[in-house]
Amino acid sequence: MRKGPRGQGGTPRRGLVSWGLVLADALALEASLLLAYLARQALGFLFPAEVPLEGLAPLALALLLFPLGYALAGLYPGYGLPAVERMRRKVQVTFLLYLALIAWNWLFSQEDWSRSVLLMAMGFSLVLVPLGGTLVRELLARLGLWGVPVLVLGAGKTGALVVRKLKEDGVLGLRPVALLDDDPAKWGVEVEGLPVLGSLDLAPDLAQKGLQYAILAMPGVGRERIVHLLNKLSFPHVILVPDLFGVQSLWVSARDLAGVLGLEVKKNLLVRRNRLLKRALDYLLGLPLFLASLPFLALFALWIKWVSPGPAFYAQEREGYMGRTIRVWKLRTMYPDAERRLEEYLGRNPEAREEWERFFKLKNDPRVLPGIGHFLRKTSLDELPQLWNVLKGEMSLVGPRPFPRYHLEKFRPEFRELRRSVLPGLTGLWQVSARSEGDLEVQEALDTYYIRNWSIWMDLYILARTVWVVLTRKGAY
Repeated sequence: MRKGPRGQGGTPRRGLVSWGLVLADALALEASLLLAYLARQALGFLFPAEVPLEGLAPLALALLLFPLGYALAGLYPGYGLPAVERMRRKVQVTFLLYLALIAWNWLFSQEDWSRSVLLMAMGFSLVLVPLGGTLVRELLARLGLWGVPVLVLGAGKTGALVVRKLKEDGVLGLRPVALLDDDPAKWGVEVEGLPVLGSLDLAPDLAQKGLQYAILAMPGVGRERIVHLLNKLSFPHVILVPDLFGVQSLWVSARDLAGVLGLEVKKNLLVRRNRLLKRALDYLLGLPLFLASLPFLALFALWIKWVSPGPAFYAQEREGYMGRTIRVWKLRTMYPDAERRLEEYLGRNPEAREEWERFFKLKNDPRVLPGIGHFLRKTSLDELPQLWNVLKGEMSLVGPRPFPRYHLEKFRPEFRELRRSVLPGLTGLWQVSARSEGDLEVQEALDTYYIRNWSIWMDLYILARTVWVVLTRKGAY
């Protein structure tokens, strides 16, 4: 039997990571204040009063207190918090603390802070503080400094699934290091690359060695056994994985029903005000984006017509909300005889046909226009005309992508029914997570997760991730 893993990521490293995040937040806050001051100076013709740089010193010191609020919100280091929840807490705390600063300055302070600088600093902070924290976590993860070791109790299908998912989402910060199971046949084997050290009786010894997190992934052992294990385990943090696969996982709250444990599942997309909020976001962001895109659409259209005679725009019929057919607009990135070129190419290349049948995309697509076609597809800018579909109410900025019918026919009927319950999106969780690298199974899993776990915070997170994915061209071809 192997020796158990030692506790890693203990107090010294946890403190180092936390202070690194504090420093990143402090720098982002001060940078936001400086940018606000520079913007105020650039717009000086709109504001008659002068704002001396030294007058910002008290405000700069006040911003250094913001990390205390982030700490109280559990963001240092924030292991185990999903990215969407982390962003929600960071934005909410930042907004509330700025409101507190404004109220303090108005009611008590003798200093007359520039309201324009303060409001612009808040706007910059709401973007830069979450972004800075994300970049630092990504850096810490690549350096192997991010995360806390986790012991998984149960080496069956559920335990293997937990290990695989935690490995895929390294920024979550829960790093599985080993498994335990009462089945002797599993002792000494590996599950998802991790050793099964022995029986559950080893758990107390491993807890004494510094491991602080344990995940109980044995939903099929029965209530009495689970209660016994929960009472026996001496880990400071124990996460129970119930037998509720297929149920949403975000926005689920524990409820004490007079001594009975209940789970409140919030069906966010069934709440009318949430649908209105989502639609308001579509117009609030969609309209300025559409207006800003018009010069680029004109430029791309001229480039397309120069490379390949014919229309620069085209519309495809796709399945929309409640199964209705909608016409989705795109910039043309292919030759007019694209289908003939595709059939000839697939007939000559069996490997390409297999790739097409799995992903419905080709890395070396013979239909794509040289130059402009590859550029638009790699940057996803060929989707810009769909902002018009968003403004018409046929699509949303975020949602499952409107696939062609031949693509939809490959999905299970129940999943297609689930997709029809929401507006299709200009971007979605699949695009920012896997994009062209995700096959049908990945597409179904990510779209299902989005629909079941929707919130306005998830939409904002996906929109922010979309900008990053487009700039890095991750998974695009």
